[in-house]
Amino acid sequence: MAMVFLVAAVVIALMMATVWAISVAIRDASIVDIAWGPGFVAVAWTTFILSYSDFSDGGDTRRAVLLCAMATVWGLRLGVHLGIRNIGKGEDYRYQAMRRRHGDRFWIISLATVYGLQGAVMWIVSLPLQIGISETETGATALWIVGAAVFVIGFGFESIGDWQLARFKADPANASAVMDRGLWRYTRHPNYFGDACAWWGIGLVAASTPIGTVGLVGPALITFLLMRVSGVPMLERAMSKRRKGYDEYVRRTSSFLPLPPKR
Repeated sequence: MAMVFLVAAVVIALMMATVWAISVAIRDASIVDIAWGPGFVAVAWTTFILSYSDFSDGGDTRRAVLLCAMATVWGLRLGVHLGIRNIGKGEDYRYQAMRRRHGDRFWIISLATVYGLQGAVMWIVSLPLQIGISETETGATALWIVGAAVFVIGFGFESIGDWQLARFKADPANASAVMDRGLWRYTRHPNYFGDACAWWGIGLVAASTPIGTVGLVGPALITFLLMRVSGVPMLERAMSKRRKGYDEYVRRTSSFLPLPPKR
């Protein structure tokens, strides 16, 4: 298990260093967001190859394959979505603000504050993948079903929410309007809610292993970050300034959990 943890850390470090070098060359630190999802795919399959290089040992690979499939579907969809949304649009306003604050030193400061920090978070969030894929004991298969169901719900919320928002933004008439249709009528952040659910689903599947519950620190961390740090709070501060009527939308719509809108 220690080897799996170490190799995952090395894979993440190499990936982040490569993306950082590209970001310095093109002066766009926001490409780290595009690399976020595929990074988990790399961790999942590296762990699988490391753990099952010799298939003759008769180990049960069903949970490992399920977790790899979940990570691949989630990670590649997110990477493609963010790539289509961001490439050619310039650097995200969050990184532009950091670039202005640090000036000419941003290129080296970003290695730690952007890429190093996100790499550390990625390693912690991916713990259920590292543990659940590398453990060869079958464990409680009922958790596989529950986890897969939670994942499907989360993946649906995230992907449908992103698709609905992309269609809304594509209409020039909505340039300054608030998205309050579809899933966005019931939660202000269906994509964040779906992201958290997807990771809790992965965590539950991994929790079927003897030490899998340790990996639940991953979905707990990503849920905390989405709800309290870099997700909801940061986005809503920006939206309240840029979108007329957003404060009213906040008053009637649940922040995270999907609920009927208030009258």
